[in-house]
Amino acid sequence: EILSGLVGSEMCIRDRNLADPHMFLFEGLSFLNYNDNWGDGGQESVLNEVFVQVGSQNFESGSKDAAMLVTLNPGAYTVIVGGVGDTSGIALIEAYQVD
Repeated sequence: EILSGLVGSEMCIRDRNLADPHMFLFEGLSFLNYNDNWGDGGQESVLNEVFVQVGSQNFESGSKDAAMLVTLNPGAYTVIVGGVGDTSGIALIEAYQVD
């Protein structure tokens, strides 16, 4: 499994962070997954456990950051980062292999 976290709203870059990031995961031209607001969808507790397991920072409950936990086959993948409402700013994406 791969944990991908997108930090924007919690970054400390004054007035330049991506306040409400979302991300799209693709394999080639095939859409695989989407996330906006990491805690939506009832996976907050599972994601928090995985954040601890891989040594990543936990997101604050209710934050606008994005994260997804997906099982992927070996290969090349693309994550497209954007801002909800076509907003722009600085964001950091992290990917961790989860054992």
